[in-house]
Amino acid sequence: MTGRAALRLSRLRRTTPEGRNAGPAEARGGRPRRRGAQPKVVALGGGMGLSASLAALRRITGDLTAVVTVADDGGSSGRLRDELGVLPPGDLRKALAALCGDDDWGQTWARVIQHRFTSQGDLHEHAVGNLLIVALWEQLGDHVQALDLVGKLLGAQGRVLPMSAVPLELQALVKGHDPARPDDVDTVRGQATVALTPGEVQSVHVVPHDPPAVPEAVEAVLDADWVVLGPGSWFSSVIPHLLVPELLDALTETKARLVLSLNLAPQPGETDGFSPQRHLEVLARHAPKLALDVVLADEAAVPDRDLLTEAAKRFGAAVELAPVARPDGSPRHDPELLAAAYDRIFRMHGRIGPWR
Repeated sequence: MTGRAALRLSRLRRTTPEGRNAGPAEARGGRPRRRGAQPKVVALGGGMGLSASLAALRRITGDLTAVVTVADDGGSSGRLRDELGVLPPGDLRKALAALCGDDDWGQTWARVIQHRFTSQGDLHEHAVGNLLIVALWEQLGDHVQALDLVGKLLGAQGRVLPMSAVPLELQALVKGHDPARPDDVDTVRGQATVALTPGEVQSVHVVPHDPPAVPEAVEAVLDADWVVLGPGSWFSSVIPHLLVPELLDALTETKARLVLSLNLAPQPGETDGFSPQRHLEVLARHAPKLALDVVLADEAAVPDRDLLTEAAKRFGAAVELAPVARPDGSPRHDPELLAAAYDRIFRMHGRIGPWR
């Protein structure tokens, strides 16, 4: 643990003596609950995977925080990042849109901030929400305050935070990135490139190597009842959260229960050919001290439950299989089905009393 991380965690750590590494869920105890409120949930990820989780989670709790990756370097976000030196706003915008309510106000604003301009000039493909977020960053000089203000405008049913206070560059070691040299391992730079690499990703890291976490994100993880990691692009949206030292320390120290939500299908390029258990093996290589309580997967996406169960034991986790995919057969999560799965997990795993 870095000195900065230790100092911050010493300020935010709960007063209970046992830490996250005390053992599997049944040995770690739980947090005392106060009657009458909903669970505090923190969801980590980026892109459409995080949006799917948020759209489900906002249906079952009003105390929800999204912690979003900031390594995007493509499209509108990449252009704004390069030109203005700001955090990439795109995944933050998507998270805010996912937290909009189902009423007319919420759905109108969700469409507005997701709207992209079509032109022959510099505005082409810029998203309205990206420009709004960056404008408020420049006006207020505070990432968190600006995002809170956008959330208030939208009536967002939760809070959105960046995982780090600086834009990150994702780098990956990829075997066979050049098809002419299938056995060579090259360094591939940039989230957009890593997500579409034709080779096999061996590992990822971020630059800078010791990025500062947003304090509010660390505090949210430490104060949560449940933390949800995934689904999403495994190497470019899920694992990057484990590469921010203070955030990883918080995940290993928190008394919250952790649920890992697996993807419905391998992602072309990034995780081609990955089995469900392979996703867990990769996660363990990047964060060997991480403990989980539940691994959630769609029952139709797991050909061998026993193999997944063995992989989950590495984290001290139970496996929950549930139908969470859209009925049209596409590899997309259904918000209502995913909400039902999360709700059942929150109620059945480790709950020792009423929510606070």
